[in-house]
Amino acid sequence: MDYSPNKINIWMLMKLPAAWLSGVRLTLINDSKCEVKVRFRWINQNPYRSMFWAVQGMAAELTTGMLLTKSIKDSNANISMLLVGNKSKFYKKAVGKITFTCEEGKNAKKLINSTIQNITSKAWFKAMGYDETGNLVSEFDFEWSCKKRKNE
Repeated sequence: MDYSPNKINIWMLMKLPAAWLSGVRLTLINDSKCEVKVRFRWINQNPYRSMFWAVQGMAAELTTGMLLTKSIKDSNANISMLLVGNKSKFYKKAVGKITFTCEEGKNAKKLINSTIQNITSKAWFKAMGYDETGNLVSEFDFEWSCKKRKNE
């Protein structure tokens, strides 16, 4: 798969329909950064008139997961990945358009290089969510485990 926002968003419609229906959209991906936006709407609200925490989690996880997936593809190695841990903090109500960013491309490449050398490796990746005024709304930490697959 080509790692462009349009192709990833089409892939998301087919493979992650809950995220797509909730309005989660990837807007930027390169070697160092991934950005995902989601707008507060009726479909993704909680009873307290803000964005449901799980929708924020889907958007945040996508930033870290796609950055790692791109690093795996760029390495041409046969590596599987699995989310093994997460932590989150919430600072204010998520209303309006929320932008989640993960700027850990170097960490992703380091994890893949370590996996190629050591078979299995783990690393934490941080995604930060900001509202339209630039205020921090939430932050998520995801622990990813990567394992080198046996060649068949």
